[in-house]
Amino acid sequence: MFKYQILVEYVGTNFRGWQVQKKGKTIQGLIQEKISDILKQKIILLGSGRTDTGVHAIEQSAHFECKNEIKQFDKFLKSMNHFLNKDGVSILKIRKRKKDFHARFSAKIRIYKYVIINQLSRPVLDKNKCWHIIKKLDLVAMKKGAKNLVGTKDFSSFRASSCRAKSPIKTMKLVKIKSYKNKIEIEFRSQSFLQQQVRSMVGCLKYLGENKWSLKKFKSV
Repeated sequence: MFKYQILVEYVGTNFRGWQVQKKGKTIQGLIQEKISDILKQKIILLGSGRTDTGVHAIEQSAHFECKNEIKQFDKFLKSMNHFLNKDGVSILKIRKRKKDFHARFSAKIRIYKYVIINQLSRPVLDKNKCWHIIKKLDLVAMKKGAKNLVGTKDFSSFRASSCRAKSPIKTMKLVKIKSYKNKIEIEFRSQSFLQQQVRSMVGCLKYLGENKWSLKKFKSV
């Protein structure tokens, strides 16, 4: 068997997330189907993480195994992207990997970026790529809160009720907030995250930014 890693870019708007589900279109399901068709064998694709409904990816890592060696990477990418691009999915790179490689367990860092458009008018160009918030947010308060998320902590308050992670303790290596005009970008870096952790943390930072929560309340959460 031969093992390959692919790096995938996608617009998640019309998908029910990454992971294959009984109903609905998923990124994993679509790519698996197309690789299986091209290689003429059943392929199981495993990703480095499970993005939720509507979440996009700049460089999602995934791997699969197949019986025959893929010798022409350019031809493989062109064939795959011919079928995937119309759905807003693109395979950027393919690499041959050793048998012990695993997209999920070999990952050293995962980076999530959450974008907020903070203005009165509804955004058009970034419509499906941001959270539109009308009320002016206090960036100073949000940045103070972000500092409290860095480090090894119990993130139970930020996990979904359906989260299956064995432990709620995660090490947040970086939480960075930067802004340009009306766009606020919040970047999170960790080796792994809990289900819906990023979404929940951003929601709580928003409460700080709206002055609905004090920094003391945020720290207690």
